[in-house]
Amino acid sequence: MRCIRVPSLARAHELAVKTVLEKGWVLETENGEATIEADAIALEIDHPLTEPMVSSHSRFQKKFLDRYAESLIHGSSAQFEYDYHTRLFNWGERLSSTGAEVHIDQIQYIIGKLKSATESRRAVAITWNPVIDEQLDDCPCLQLVQCVVRDGTLQMRVVFRSNDMLSAAGANMYALVRLQEWIAGQLPLPCGVYTHISLVPHVYYLRDLNDIEPFCEKGNVIQPVAAVCNACGRCSRGTK
Repeated sequence: MRCIRVPSLARAHELAVKTVLEKGWVLETENGEATIEADAIALEIDHPLTEPMVSSHSRFQKKFLDRYAESLIHGSSAQFEYDYHTRLFNWGERLSSTGAEVHIDQIQYIIGKLKSATESRRAVAITWNPVIDEQLDDCPCLQLVQCVVRDGTLQMRVVFRSNDMLSAAGANMYALVRLQEWIAGQLPLPCGVYTHISLVPHVYYLRDLNDIEPFCEKGNVIQPVAAVCNACGRCSRGTK
């Protein structure tokens, strides 16, 4: 696992993309999509609310990410196969216990647990629901959220089983830090370290080819593996 400590979310996003494109390898997914995949990455941001929170290279800028964060925390009327708000705030779809439907607000559990025991390591929320997710083609990438109170701050650690570092990770990190901020406000505590762990980081280098160039800047900032440069062909690296 590669561990990267960075000063801001924007820089975390940029270095994650750089790491995958420079250190990764070509892999076709089980759905037949061309990716560059890399070793697991852990991104640690000491002060996650420090600007810039959004990379200027990303096609998703702050206005969009604010809406995404709002949906994560407060829900949305949009219909998807799954959504993280429901999985975190109302976990248990299609499950029952002692004859009653399961509806678990895991975020409220985290808040209550840390109010009653600030030293707790049990303030954890999960998203995976085997009853549903083993049958889904598009199943949750975010798997676990843990909050701890350390050094007088509310810290968050998240684990993604799989993470599109180019198109999704920036939005994921932004929204989860806003969730961290929201939870911290309920305690109340300042936000502390945010740690983002991606077990299988990747980039869809053919599908999202146009989104790579702003990060790469024609090989001046990132020197991608040959497959990416050859697919792009927009600078001299593509002919090597």
